[in-house]
Amino acid sequence: MYDAATLLYLQGGKKMINKAILIGRLGKDPEVKYTPDGTMVTNFTLATDEQWKDKNGEKVQKTEWHRIVTYRKLAEICGNYLVKGSLVFIEGKIQNRSWDDKDGVKHYMTEIVANEMKMLDSKGQAKASNDVTPDPAYGSSGGTPMEDVPF
Repeated sequence: MYDAATLLYLQGGKKMINKAILIGRLGKDPEVKYTPDGTMVTNFTLATDEQWKDKNGEKVQKTEWHRIVTYRKLAEICGNYLVKGSLVFIEGKIQNRSWDDKDGVKHYMTEIVANEMKMLDSKGQAKASNDVTPDPAYGSSGGTPMEDVPF
């Protein structure tokens, strides 16, 4: 189902959309940084789960991890109010980036640049929901070190 703005866009003859909509839980507290010009940026990982029964009737669960980036006022809100385990709605665009690290090795990253976030937990519920275990490939214990990611 498309929202009103998307329908107007499509009716206007435009055929391309880059839009991601996710509902999931934060894998860790948001990391707050600033660009060289002083723009606030938050980064966090979001876990989304899907469940099904395999051919033997056993329950299978798969978790996908998404890198989320927010800027400016939304970054301030995320940095101040979100914590590990928070249930959130995220809407944004998919962005791919590449950069060379200090050793000249090229790295690639896919992330969601959020333009909308809604907190879905009841008041105080997020702090009690810290049972999300971050994927090591996206956390500080592995994967691309966050200090190597340019802003």
